[in-house]
Amino acid sequence: QVQLVESGGGLVQPGQSLTLSCAASGNVFRMYAVAWYRQAPGKQRRLVGAMNAGTDVDYEDFAKGRFAISRDNAKNMAYLHMTNLQYDDTAIYYCNADVGEKNARGVVEVTSLWGQGTQVTVSS
Repeated sequence: QVQLVESGGGLVQPGQSLTLSCAASGNVFRMYAVAWYRQAPGKQRRLVGAMNAGTDVDYEDFAKGRFAISRDNAKNMAYLHMTNLQYDDTAIYYCNADVGEKNARGVVEVTSLWGQGTQVTVSS
């Protein structure tokens, strides 16, 4: 069964950088569109940015210029590179991706998956 697993979260000081990873594992054919979300304490989950099945990417205003999404199709991985982190970037970060899996008939079935989330804490 295909699943997504995020990693790379942690505790950083204001101004520092952090890169989150999102790995698709299992019988993965390929990863298509990828998006990163975050959920701060007491707030709703919100979009950080999204990349289509190619390399076109768009970001929410708060992420522009500081965050960048990239992918490695050969490894079925996506990344969220975060720079100049601030206190209000503290949140659980989630990866959401459309992942293709070949079924027994050789047909690729695409499923939208979520990872379990990884905590990012910005604190001095």
